Amino acid sequence: MTGRLCTLAIAFLLIGSNAQATIEIQEFVTPGGASGWLVEDHAIPFAAIELRFRGGAAADPESEIGATHLMMALLEEGAGDLDAVAFRERVESLGARLEFDTHLESVTVSVQFVTENRDESLALLRSALHEPRFDEDAVERVRGQALAVIASNLKDPSEIAAMSFRQAMFGDHVYARTVEGDADTVAALDADALRRAHRRSLTSDKVVVAAAGDITVEELAGVVDFLVQDLPAFSQEPIGEASVVSTAVREHVDFPSPQSVVVFGHEGIRFRDEEFLTAYVVNEVLGGSGFLARLQQSVRVERGLTYGIYTGLVTFLEAGIVWGRFASGNETVDQAIEVVRQEWRRIAEDGLTQKELDDIKLFLIGSYPLRFDGNATIARILASMQYFGMPASYVSERNGMVEALTLEEVNRVAAGLFDPKRLSFVSVGQQPG
Repeated sequence: MTGRLCTLAIAFLLIGSNAQATIEIQEFVTPGGASGWLVEDHAIPFAAIELRFRGGAAADPESEIGATHLMMALLEEGAGDLDAVAFRERVESLGARLEFDTHLESVTVSVQFVTENRDESLALLRSALHEPRFDEDAVERVRGQALAVIASNLKDPSEIAAMSFRQAMFGDHVYARTVEGDADTVAALDADALRRAHRRSLTSDKVVVAAAGDITVEELAGVVDFLVQDLPAFSQEPIGEASVVSTAVREHVDFPSPQSVVVFGHEGIRFRDEEFLTAYVVNEVLGGSGFLARLQQSVRVERGLTYGIYTGLVTFLEAGIVWGRFASGNETVDQAIEVVRQEWRRIAEDGLTQKELDDIKLFLIGSYPLRFDGNATIARILASMQYFGMPASYVSERNGMVEALTLEEVNRVAAGLFDPKRLSFVSVGQQPG
């Protein structure tokens, strides 16, 4: 997982998510006390399960930054009596798919399997969760891959801009970290550090579970206990409140490139805020995914200063950021920044028009049920919803909530969310001359 800001923007998945108003979510509690959600569908003999454990790269000690990322990457490199090659061959022979991902505040474990191989696939996953090998040759191979990514990021202007922006916003807080860690700490990690990361990250009592496909609630409850029971209990200290810089920052990093990458923004809104959905709608008008977003029109279409520009809401458990990104020629980047400032001020002071609100409602409501693209996507979304404390009813209520928004509401939120006096910019490129 790279250090890009967009990898942190879980809220994009939830608000613009692939959820249909017609799906039926069954909530359950296992005999062992774990809880989860299921969308049962027996149309095809296939299912997907998503486990999301609270913790993530932010929980790494200062001397072991990057341990969680390396540990999770090693879970598919051998477990139990199977070395890396034998483990992969077994996964392929079952027609299964296992994924282990690290985020800043969580780790996710995903499994997809055909029904006839369910038991064997889940037994393989349990072995990876409970009996990872951390063989020396596998550790060194995966460590080399991680160090290569870290080195590549330090030469990528987009990555440099994202990392510099996070550091400008959060200072020394763990939210300024990259998931991969840094070269010095990753190079020093040993098997004991990986085992500590394993005990810290994969815990029995801080996990949310979601599934979709050819499996019943009763079957899934047994599966969940089979997978997570006997894992250690969660024992991490809370991350604590994150303070976002309160003044405007303007930083430039010199980099030999014909164009500059710019990341911009300031403190935003947390996902659990009751006005997050309203803020999301406003952001879609300013710089969302649509080609008619204001920034696309003013910076790209009208002035030709970039090939693309977008903004979004990045949400952590303890902080939120409204941010954006674009690339422009070194000789035009200052002009593009000034246009962004103008649009930021305009939406704060003037808000949306009624036509803009009507159009974005139509788009968001109409596209909502069309984005549901399979069991794995459903499971991922449901796990994220639980992680952020959303009710299952959100799926069926979301479009009604969008439709009910008034112009007065969205413009009040726009005025509070976008602050031109705090708007910060970090650019990476060559200054003219």
